[in-house]
Parts: sequence; structure tokens; C-alpha cells
Amino acid sequence: MQTLANWDGGPGPWILFFPLIWAAVVIGVVTLLRRTVWRGRRGLWAADPRPSGDSPLAVLGRRFASGEIDEDEYWRRLSVLDEQFGRKDGA
Repeated sequence: MQTLANWDGGPGPWILFFPLIWAAVVIGVVTLLRRTVWRGRRGLWAADPRPSGDSPLAVLGRRFASGEIDEDEYWRRLSVLDEQFGRKDGA
């Protein structure tokens, strides 16, 4: 009976490293995909309809909320931004 530790023509103990090599390859591929394609909820193909922190709509909303601009100015600028960029929310 041949064993893995048999050195006379058998595969030898180095054959036990093949599963470790495959595990390293799989872990490397998963890590690469997580860092490039799978970026959580905000991946490459995910579109968030809410304005992000630096979007013009978010800046306009913050300025209105802080009192820098009045309601008329807010609606006037919002209509211009809607014409230029369009809204993507379903409301």
C-alpha cells in the first residue's frame, strides 16, 4: 500500500500543498474582486438616487436648511438643477 509519505516513486508529502495553493488562489481572487467590483452597496453598477454629499442638490439643500438662501431662491435654483441634471428619484 502506497502512502503519501512514501518517497520511493509515490507523490510524497508535497502533494499536501496543492490544497493550500488552491486556497491561496481563491482567497486572492475574492480579495481582488472585493476591492474592485464588489464595493458593498455602492458598487460599479449601483446607482444611488439620493444626492451624495458633494452633489449640487445636496449643497443646495444644506444651504437652504442652514438659512443661507430663502425658499424662493431654493425653488428657483432647484428648478435650474432639475433642468440641467434631472432628478433620478421616484418621488
